Order: sequence, then C-alpha cells, then structure tokens
Amino acid sequence: MLTKKLNLVRLINFNQQSWRILTCMQKRMKSLFLPFLPEFTRLVWNLLLRVTSLPKHDNLATKCIKFLASIVQKQMHKDLFKEEATLRQIVGNIVIPNLMVREVDQELFEDDPAEFIAIDMEGSETQSRRKCSQELLRAMCRQFDTETTGICYEHIGQMLGEFQNNPNEKWAAKDAAINLMFGIASKAETTANGVSHVKDASRLMEFFTSHVFPELQDSNHSTRPMVKGTAIKFVCIFRNQFSKEQLNALVPLLISHLSSPVIVVHTYAAFTLEKIMTARDTNNFKFGRNELRPHLDGIFTALFAIIENEINNENEYAMKCVMRALHVADEDILPATQTVIERLTVALGRVAKNPRNPRYNHYLFESIAVLVKSVCQKEPSATTSFESFLFPPFQTILQMDVSEFTPYVFQIFSQLLEFRQPGSGLGEAYPSLLGGCVTPSAWERKGNIPALTRLLSAYIQQAADDVVRENYFTKILGVWQKLISSKANEQCSFELLKAVVLFVPQNALNSAVPQILNIILTRLHKAKTDRFSKLVSNFFALFVGKYGAQLFFDELNKIQPSLAIMLITQVWLPSLSKNPPVRMDAKIQVVALTKVCCETSAMLGDDNARALWGRCVAASVFLLTSKAAMIGQEVTDEGTEEIEITYDSTFSALRFARKPVEDPFPEIENPSQSFVQALHSLSSNQPGVLQSILQQSLSSDPKLSAGLEHMLRNANLTIS
Repeated sequence: MLTKKLNLVRLINFNQQSWRILTCMQKRMKSLFLPFLPEFTRLVWNLLLRVTSLPKHDNLATKCIKFLASIVQKQMHKDLFKEEATLRQIVGNIVIPNLMVREVDQELFEDDPAEFIAIDMEGSETQSRRKCSQELLRAMCRQFDTETTGICYEHIGQMLGEFQNNPNEKWAAKDAAINLMFGIASKAETTANGVSHVKDASRLMEFFTSHVFPELQDSNHSTRPMVKGTAIKFVCIFRNQFSKEQLNALVPLLISHLSSPVIVVHTYAAFTLEKIMTARDTNNFKFGRNELRPHLDGIFTALFAIIENEINNENEYAMKCVMRALHVADEDILPATQTVIERLTVALGRVAKNPRNPRYNHYLFESIAVLVKSVCQKEPSATTSFESFLFPPFQTILQMDVSEFTPYVFQIFSQLLEFRQPGSGLGEAYPSLLGGCVTPSAWERKGNIPALTRLLSAYIQQAADDVVRENYFTKILGVWQKLISSKANEQCSFELLKAVVLFVPQNALNSAVPQILNIILTRLHKAKTDRFSKLVSNFFALFVGKYGAQLFFDELNKIQPSLAIMLITQVWLPSLSKNPPVRMDAKIQVVALTKVCCETSAMLGDDNARALWGRCVAASVFLLTSKAAMIGQEVTDEGTEEIEITYDSTFSALRFARKPVEDPFPEIENPSQSFVQALHSLSSNQPGVLQSILQQSLSSDPKLSAGLEHMLRNANLTIS
C-alpha cells in the first residue's frame, strides 16, 4: 500500500513538472512546438479525464485546464477544437465535473470559511478548479461562442431540472448551473469592478429572476447555504447589469442575509452590499445616499452584530461595508453618531489587545476617519465629542506601543486637530501629546514618519503661538533637519516646512530662516536630484508668496552675494521645466514668480538679470496658459468613491482622513489677472523697458506671446 502511494505521489509530481516544461515550450518555442501541439493537447485532455476530484490533484488539474484555455482561445489552433463533439466533451467531461461542489469544498465552507472566501470570492495565488474552468469556458467562447453557449445552456437546463426534481439532495446541481452561467455570460470582468459587459443581458436577467432570486428570497438560513452564497455572489458579479430599481429591491434581501449564522453567507452579503454602493450608472451611483437612507438602521445593526460576534469578530468584509455605508450616508449618520462611535471604539479596544487581521484593522480606522469627516464637516464643534470617545483608547494604544496602530492614531489625531474651530486652541489633551511627538524615538519607526509629520503640521496650524511659546519650535526644527537629511524622508521634511512657513509667526520664523536655508543648500550641494530640486522650488515659491521676493533675495544674498539669482537660474526654473507643477502647486508658483518679476529691482539690474526676468515671465505665462497645469483647480472626491481602500504594511494612509488641499493664497482669486496687473504696474513705472525683454524672451514660442496678449486683452491692460 505504501509503495502504491509513493508511486502515485511520484506520478503527480512528474506530471506537474511535465506541465511546466510543456507550458514553457508552448510560450517560448512556438514554431518548434507547433507540429507536436495536437498530440500534446490530446495527452493533456486524457490526463484531465483521469484526474480525480481529490484535493491532492487540484494543482495538476488547474494547470492542465489553464493550458487547454491558452490553446483553445487562439485563432491559429481553432481547427483542433472546431468539431461540436469536441466542445461537448470539454464542457461535459472537463468543465462541469470541475465546477461541481465536492465534499472537501463543503468542509472548507463550514470549517475554514476565511480560506473558502479567499479562494472563491476574491481569488488567491492558488486558483481553484472552478475559476480555471470558468476561464476555459470564456476562452472557448472567444472562438466558438454560439456553439459553446448552446451546449452550456443545455447542461444548465438539465442540472436545474435535477434540482427541481429533488431540491434537498440535488442542490449541488443548481450551484454548478449558476457557476456555469458565470463562465458563459460575462465578456469582461475584474474583481474590483465586476462584470462590465455580458453577452445576452435579457437571458441573464431571466435566469436570475427564475433561479437566483428565489434563493435570495428564502429567509430560512439553514436551507442550501452554499447555493445562497452563490446566489449572493451572482448579484455581486453582475451588479453593473442590474438597474437602480432592481438594486433597491435586492438590498433589503441582502441585509436580511447579514443575519445568517453561516459565515460565508453573511460575509458574501456584506461584500456585495459594499460593492453595490460603488456601482455606477453612467456618471451617477446606482445606490447612493438617498437610496441608503431608509436602510441605515438595519444595515448597521446587522453589520455590528457580525463584528461583535464573540468568536468570529474580525470580519474585514463587514468592517469594510461599515466604512462604505458611513461614507455614502455622509451627514445622514449624524443622529446615530454616538452609537456608531461607541461600537467602533469597543471594536478598537478589542483588537488593540492582539492585532491579527491588518485589513480589518485598516477598515476599522477608515470607518472612524470617515465618521469624523462626515460629522465634523457639518458640525466642527463635534470634535470635542469625538475626542472624549477616542482619546482613552488612543492613549492606551500609544502607552502599549501597538506599532501596527500608532500611524493610524496619529492620522486621526491630525484630522481632529484640523477640524477644531479656529481660535479654540489645543484643548486639554493635545498639549500632553506634543512632547512625545518631537522625541527622537517616536521617529525611529518608518511607518510613523508620514503620520507624525502630518500631526506636527496640524499642531503648528492650530496653535503656532503655543508651539513657539512652549519652546517646541526649536525641537520641531530638529525633527525637520533629521528628515531632510534622508532621501526617503525628504518629502515629509518639506511638508513640515510648509506648515512652518505658513503658520509660524514671522518674528519667530525670521531667526530660523538662515539655518533653514543653509541646511537646504547643503543638501542641494551634496545630493541634488530632480525630486529634491522640485521640492526646493516649491518651497521657494511658498516662501516668496508668503513673505515677498525681497526677503527671499535678502536672506539668500546674506549667505552669498547674488545667490538668489543663481538659485533661480540653476534650480528653480529648470525644475519647473522638467517637472511642471499642476493645480494648487501651479498657482503657488505663479503667485511667487509674479512677485519675483515685479517686486525685486535686482531682476532688472543688468542684462543677465533681465534675461532671467524674461525667463520667469515665460514660465508664468506657460503655467497660466497650459491646460495640463489646471491651475488652482481642486481635486475633488466626486467620482473616486469606488477606489479600493488598500492596506500597506509600511504605512497605510487613511483615505478618509487625508487633508484637503488648501489654498495658501485665497486672496488671489485670479492668478492670471494678478499677473498681468503686476506687469502693467511695473511697465508703467519703467516705460519702454519691459517690451523689448518680453519680445526677446517669448519670441521662441509664439504660443507664449499669444497667451500673454490674450491675458492682457482680457484684463484691458497693456505693457508700455
């Protein structure tokens, strides 16, 4: 007996190695392999017919099925499969047997639902027989659509007939029939977005109404749970094919299945509800805020019942559905805010003791973040209530040093600080946290750095006077110096510096400017890269926009005569040319370049300076007239709700806690008009000087000349 088992293992391993060689030859030695392809295809075919349904043969079976799929979908091999008898054998003897539910599948469904879901719903590295069989069907349909579809519909009818004659014993036949429909109905599908194109929508909906919908209507959770799971999966996969009215009718049924004691069933229901809330009909969501409103109580009650289950209480799909429902509900959630935040903090307290599921944890913090965002955007005073609920568990996390959670905690602290009403200060709890944020140990973990950068920036924005008065400003500059010394952290260093420039009082900043500039210049000298040059040019623009061009020139020229002009020539303008800024960054650049051109006498001091002045004007005109720059335009959330929220092991940014883009110069509503007005004023003070410089600097690009003329004409101004 032992010898037979060993021989079987050797045979399986040999066949798998043979398949790898076969696949390699078929891909890389096509011309040499082509004469032997019919015989090899026959061998693979016969092997598939002999392979058993035992789990130990799964790997071999899936590889053989995928090989057949790769051959049958190609036009050059069409003659090998064109006979109807051949197509019938593939469907009847290969596809359907590998779609049928096996005893091992039932055991996995009941005993290891997480693994079953990973394989069946979202896919995994090891593809299942079912998924490979459906891929084979799609490949057949590419070459033999009419024939394959007709054969499959025959089998679907037969299997549904078996089920109807004996529903209690033949439920697996119905399950296979639905899975067979998955393989032939969809023409284009992704896991994230579902099926985008189907062959015969009317026949698909007829099948759904007659055979899938009754399973969803059945309120007996113990009846055919695997078929119920497949029926819910049908709704998820074909969600884009349902009308808005159909989805409105299906959602209450899916909510009822959230109460199923079967983990796979209630998980599939949560998964599908979350996907439905991202489904679109042209430019609009099919199931948005208005559609969700009547179901808020029911959906949250059912989802939190899953999350609070004493045994299986870290269901990432249920938590993701909570997150999505909170986002879609928006301010409709206000009446239930206290209840929801209480239940979220209870869940947080439980997982903080032993973080096990990173994705569940991520969606939990996203849920907190979106709740804070939805409520505090409407009622900024609500930050106090959120702080009272969140500070105790957050402080516990920081005290316990739960490394997986600290970046999340820092992001939500930042979010709450930014939502605090202007002039309200830091309150009672935040000052005690600030000291820990500037200690070197807090910055040792890579994952903390982006979140702590955001938090320190929020402290500076909310209470810069307190930061300076309590002597934290010097420590923050120390943190900044450490960040800018590292190429990996240079982006964060300039984000922190942005907050310093915009919000630290000028009398405190003035004494630090020489140190800041010297550190930047040292790094620029030692390790100049395109990215660092772009960051430096953005900083220059922000500084000039905030404090004027003359201070910028004065501070740099104290370090070295004519250093300002040299940096504009060698760093600032070349960076704008290599990496043109867009949106708000483009506006900041135009505001700054306008001041450089029109507020600094040194820019017209000699021929070289005048040439540089012309280049600055040309750069401004380019940004103002370029459609790609989208100058000043904001990035909105509209149209991005369906973007997948993902977890990253190093640092996971909370999408719903991210800081909105702010305009540092809101008083300049029209940068184009401000630019030409400044040029007009300068030319009035120096008549005849600018015209020749402009002709020389813009002559190389007629579009720039035309663009400047257009802006002047619109403003009813001229250059004298």
